[in-house]
Amino acid sequence: MNVQLPDYARELFKPCRYKVLHGGRGSSKSWTIARVLLILAAQKPLRILCGREVQKSIKDSVHRLLCDQITAMNLGPMFEILETEIRGKNGSMFLFAGLAQHTVESIKSFEGVDIVWIEEAQVVTKRSWDVLTPTIRKAGSEIWLSLNPDMDTDETYQRFVANPPLNAFVRQVNWRENPWFGPELEAERQETLRRDPDDYENIWEGVPKRVAEGAIYAAEIDRAYTEGRVRLVPYDPLLSVHWVFDLGWNDSMVIGAFQRRASEIACIDYIEDSFRTLDYYIAEIEKKPYRVGTYFIPHDGRSRDFKTGKSTQEILEGMGKTVVVLPQMSIEEGIKATRMMFPRVYFDKEKTDKLLEHLKRYRRTINLRTNEPGAPLHDEHSHASDMFRYAAMAVDQMGNAETAKPINYKRRFLA
Repeated sequence: MNVQLPDYARELFKPCRYKVLHGGRGSSKSWTIARVLLILAAQKPLRILCGREVQKSIKDSVHRLLCDQITAMNLGPMFEILETEIRGKNGSMFLFAGLAQHTVESIKSFEGVDIVWIEEAQVVTKRSWDVLTPTIRKAGSEIWLSLNPDMDTDETYQRFVANPPLNAFVRQVNWRENPWFGPELEAERQETLRRDPDDYENIWEGVPKRVAEGAIYAAEIDRAYTEGRVRLVPYDPLLSVHWVFDLGWNDSMVIGAFQRRASEIACIDYIEDSFRTLDYYIAEIEKKPYRVGTYFIPHDGRSRDFKTGKSTQEILEGMGKTVVVLPQMSIEEGIKATRMMFPRVYFDKEKTDKLLEHLKRYRRTINLRTNEPGAPLHDEHSHASDMFRYAAMAVDQMGNAETAKPINYKRRFLA
């Protein structure tokens, strides 16, 4: 069989538990994997699962790509193409599935596969990997990944590229190694370089991004890293630690710990959980060896809970805490205040890593018709971002008792 393949493809024919191809657009990763799998399946009976995180229909899968490569490689006589499967005349079989739809129990039907190919693996979640990888247990079975990296902290990138497992072949491939890279793709590459140079490295060279595309605080977070403000930040026992809350029950309860010395603000700790009562969080705070200052809570902290008949403010004050209820402020004004605070903040890179991840992924909705950004998304990243926004409102009241001063919020932020 005489088939054109990139030079690196020879490694895909060698036994290895994990085979990972990562890189930018136009790198032929998917074409190469499809061709190699078809060759292997034509040589001997193999059961191959082609998966991705979400597959609502067969149109979302690599079914069409494999069919096209069967035609291009003149393998039609060796395979039978069905609507949801591809079968080899020698007993080989290609199956297609979305990982997110499966549970630990339902995915057991795939435990006898020889090879799993996960396309667009950059979006696969920790939960999906934890379900899939122990299931693929047949002797000599392999897991193949093709991905265009998004963020350097994504689960797939960290698990298979930044910290690859043992017995893994990991290869970055880009457009330069694509034997089918034609003038149309080159024109697209040059246009991206001209129109969108900031994203070129990620799109075409496969370099992961530090923050999510369209992140509200993208510039501020990049600057924090560049200026070395994401680092180990030790607790200063001479300064009070102030706790800022975003209240939640079904949604996450998020609490940040801050110290202030003159103009500098240290974010030294972070708590996030859900379905916990307030006394649980206070106990967690009191376990820490900090000199506790003020508890800052949002305006809804005055609202009474129908179950207890008491507000968060009343419960905290009943525990002897010093509480400040922050006034209601529009989200956009709060974002402006946060931008003003950001250049002064130092983040502890170990204790506030979850907070940083949320801030990196805090984005706006995008109008599908106009492509214009709208209000910030309310998702799993918004709660931590709301807490940080409240911290920007509270920062001028942080400090030791002799230096903390009440502020006029209307004059400070709304003028």
